[in-house]
Amino acid sequence: MEFGIVQFTSDRGLKPHVLAPLIEEAGFASYFVPEHGHIPTRRDAAHPQTGDSSLPDDRYMRTLDPWTSLAAAAAVTERIRLATAVALPVQSDPITLAKTLATLDHISDGRLTLGVGFGWNLDELADHKVPPKRRRTMLREYLESMRALWTDEEAEYHGEFVDFGPSWAWPKPAEHIPTLVGAAGNEKNFKWITRSADGWITTPGEDDIEGSVALLKQIWSDAGRAGDPQIVVLDFKPVAEKLDKWREIGVTQVLYGLPDDSVERATAYLAKLAGKLDLAPVAAG
Repeated sequence: MEFGIVQFTSDRGLKPHVLAPLIEEAGFASYFVPEHGHIPTRRDAAHPQTGDSSLPDDRYMRTLDPWTSLAAAAAVTERIRLATAVALPVQSDPITLAKTLATLDHISDGRLTLGVGFGWNLDELADHKVPPKRRRTMLREYLESMRALWTDEEAEYHGEFVDFGPSWAWPKPAEHIPTLVGAAGNEKNFKWITRSADGWITTPGEDDIEGSVALLKQIWSDAGRAGDPQIVVLDFKPVAEKLDKWREIGVTQVLYGLPDDSVERATAYLAKLAGKLDLAPVAAG
């Protein structure tokens, strides 16, 4: 089981190229960032944490672009995986996004992991002309079509939301880009993950996951998928007994947030957290 850091990026926090090397040097395995292109001021969609249209943090409207952020992090790191928790592919053009991600994977030497979501903010999705009742199908087609561009010498895709004829597109990722889905741990989502992705990212505060993990693994096995799904848990505070249980049931990675208002605070927090997790620091350079 590995440990990573998720930064709720904003124009008021540490820049990715400043924070990412600190994460790597502290011994963590990954750096995750979110995506929100814009937040409509008139809002009807309920936030999963608040239960109404209010937002728990104004960083939702100040979030940095994830791909630019991860490219900046790639340029100053060598080892950590670069990932999203979560990105919203259906808010972009799939052909253009496939090129962006393939380029990011190329310049980072294969370190990209794509964490995606269906999109809880229907107001945001509406401005991208995403039909709310079809957003799962739309996401599936985006992922399938991007994989075709990443793997086929002459790629084509014909679906309801994505349609293009035989095409050339390079660079190709050196290896498969893992895709994880951030969503509630239920049967409907696990069937979607089993069909279209490589693993699951829990929702914030969802830490009683033993039954959910067992359900996902059963659905995965029943569908004939080889191996085990990746399971990434968003945690708030490391508790040894809880981490031992997660390791036992097959959690592959645990993520923690951090204060990012100064280099000093971030460095101190990372050192303290790494100590609690028994991570060995990595020498810079």
